Amino acid sequence: MPKLIAALIRHGDYEQPPGVPSAHLPHPLTAKGRAQAQALAEALATRERAGEFRIAARIDTSTLRRAWETGRIIARALQTELGRAFEVVSFDALCERSLGAMANLSVDEIARIIGDDPRYEALPEGWKSQSTRKLPVIGAESLLEAGARVATHVDARLRGLTELAEAAAEDTLKLFVSHGAALRHAAVSLGTLALGELPGLSMHHCQPVHLERRGDGTFRHHSGAWKVRPTSQAARD
Repeated sequence: MPKLIAALIRHGDYEQPPGVPSAHLPHPLTAKGRAQAQALAEALATRERAGEFRIAARIDTSTLRRAWETGRIIARALQTELGRAFEVVSFDALCERSLGAMANLSVDEIARIIGDDPRYEALPEGWKSQSTRKLPVIGAESLLEAGARVATHVDARLRGLTELAEAAAEDTLKLFVSHGAALRHAAVSLGTLALGELPGLSMHHCQPVHLERRGDGTFRHHSGAWKVRPTSQAARD
């Protein structure tokens, strides 16, 4: 039976201010990021022409500009390469972890504000990369909560493609353009990574990790490599 595969894609390189968690920043891709998205599309088209899979026509992205721009470049390039239409659909569910009322402040500013508030304990060093850490402000979520949100979206969208995949002659690949930390934690929720593995892993820009959804609803790693990094490196989007 043909496989149903999710391509988890971290957006391309973008204009991130120094010292500011990526989270919900509104900035666009850099020239490097646009080139990364174009190169990914060309590589995927080559693989489809080789018979590895057929790429689903709808590309899901987060509503943040860097993810949407990545998806739009991929869609336009795939249309040129493969001669059929591709559509970008954006979802809040694929956004990076929310920092709530602290959104788009620098790491130092967040630590200072929390530290100055008598209601809260000071944030520990490395708080940004702690999977269970949730800022004590309205609208904030932990990395694990963000990952679960992304995982729920990925699973639901693949379930919706089940009949299409069963009728296809080749594997079906569905593209999800989201954010590094949210995607890694989604892989934990989907059972393809252990929580303890996350400190040593990141994601390359526009280099997907493919997860296969089995007939029983479970997931397994299909192909594509996580980026290996020193455990001490701070997590980035």
